[in-house]
Amino acid sequence: MNQTAEDTASAEVAQPVLPWEDVLPEHFQMLRLSPLATDRATGGRPLRFVQFGRAERHSKELSLLRINIQLPGQRVRKEQNYLDIWVDHLTHTVRFGPESGLQIEPWNRGIGRFLIAHGVHWAQKKWSSYKIEGVPLASKDGLNEDTRLRRDHFLRTLGFEVVYADAQHMKGSIKDVHVGNLHSTWNNDKVQIIEILEAAQMLEKAEQNMIEQEVTIRKHEDRVNKYKREDSGLRFTIACLVTFAVFQAGLLIWIATHR
Repeated sequence: MNQTAEDTASAEVAQPVLPWEDVLPEHFQMLRLSPLATDRATGGRPLRFVQFGRAERHSKELSLLRINIQLPGQRVRKEQNYLDIWVDHLTHTVRFGPESGLQIEPWNRGIGRFLIAHGVHWAQKKWSSYKIEGVPLASKDGLNEDTRLRRDHFLRTLGFEVVYADAQHMKGSIKDVHVGNLHSTWNNDKVQIIEILEAAQMLEKAEQNMIEQEVTIRKHEDRVNKYKREDSGLRFTIACLVTFAVFQAGLLIWIATHR
């Protein structure tokens, strides 16, 4: 029993306790998700604006970049839309979190690639020689061929090498890679960072368009009202002419019958 207790205590000590668990994003930007064609797997993909937040922490042993995506008017699960990049300065390694994998909502809008590319760019600025150790990929993604191909394409565009230990493509993994060999770019046709001045210009332009539309609508309303007044006048004139014509016809008939 004593040995078992000691083993348990040693195992607990061996497990690293990571700091900064309660760190929340502190700096924010707006992202524009471009409207895309409807996808058969994910449905409609309209224009959207979302909030991109980030926070950094540093110590002698570790560095952390925590980034997330917030959707206005929509709540997501705790494990969705966030990514941690942990830098271990003792082992010169970089790893991504959460361990459950990157979970994005809305899916298939370019957000996942943007988050990882942003994290890679951050790590490359100071720790390009550090290594990202290979990890196994979720076997459940291999159950659907389309899902697996999407995942592999996503990883390869970022510079990861995907390998399989079986012909069925169920036991996949990514190989070790140095941070400097990864790609820190994303599809700018899908996701654009909107700075504060750009956002202000967009609002100003939208307000100007609204004012111009209001002026145009007012002009059309004035024209319609004018046509209505003219129509009423024409109706009255026609009614008078019809009445006069009937009167003349009646008078002619009376004259003809009383000669």
